[in-house]
Amino acid sequence: MSELPPSGTSTSVVTRVLSLLGMQVFQRGWLSSNNILIQGDGPSALVDSGYHIHAAQTCALVTHALAGGPLDLLLNTHLHSDHCGGNARLQWLYPDLKTRIPPGLAEAVRSWDEASLTYSATGQECERFHFEGLLLPGEHIRLGSHEWEIHGAQGHDPHAVVLFQPDHAVLLSADALWENGFGVVFPELEGESAFDEVEETLSVIESLAPRLVVPGHGQMFTDVEHALSRARSRLQQFRDAPERHLRHAHKVLLKFRLLAWQRIGREELFAWSCQTPYLANHMPDRGSGTEADLRWLESLVDDLERTGALARVGDILIDR
Repeated sequence: MSELPPSGTSTSVVTRVLSLLGMQVFQRGWLSSNNILIQGDGPSALVDSGYHIHAAQTCALVTHALAGGPLDLLLNTHLHSDHCGGNARLQWLYPDLKTRIPPGLAEAVRSWDEASLTYSATGQECERFHFEGLLLPGEHIRLGSHEWEIHGAQGHDPHAVVLFQPDHAVLLSADALWENGFGVVFPELEGESAFDEVEETLSVIESLAPRLVVPGHGQMFTDVEHALSRARSRLQQFRDAPERHLRHAHKVLLKFRLLAWQRIGREELFAWSCQTPYLANHMPDRGSGTEADLRWLESLVDDLERTGALARVGDILIDR
């Protein structure tokens, strides 16, 4: 969780850019998103707060870095549980904190509609939080000493945004672009086409011409051209075989739960899967608990085992 330089880039160059922007990047494991802390002459801000299981750790990282100073703003690039799960704890810790979210799910947050927020659909949890403002695409926001642009980033999430600092060409890309791909295209799990939106977002990122990208997961990188090329290649594979994307998405959901649980019994995982709509709705018997559903789940578990993402000890599945 220390600051890490992008591969192929000297530590001194990256450190200088981060220092100029007053940024600290807390690179987290895949259960939690990366957190970006920005300080300066203007409002101090944290971008994304990780998963709720790691909320205490997020708070510890932030308070240590602020060294007694205030946290003025909390921004969420989107409202998936691994990006906003620490919101409630931070709001308790910093009572004057103002939280801003993308506009699309504002009413769902107000009423805490876990179905619309997809927490029930993914089988994930998020502690209830509040917000005071919106991150509207096309607008600017001052973070620390600099102005940042807000850009819409549909695809992975239809309501997501990315943040761009034009003076230093730094992009906070969330799950719209990683060094080796992008996040699961969740609308596709609901039967809504969203691959075109992924391409549109990649084109927006290309037009911004960032020189340093801080993604929602994984390390920072500067070779944006090759990252975009890899992302477009992966997108084309999914377009050519949408069932491949669905299978990938299902394995991501299982792996996420294993990261949280660390170990779980085979029957318990099956029961959870049958109660998780993004999995159950794609089972042969739609989560009725039949042998066909079990075989469907077992094939995913077998794939995860073959790739080293989990291990079996009898009927116990262990995260790796």
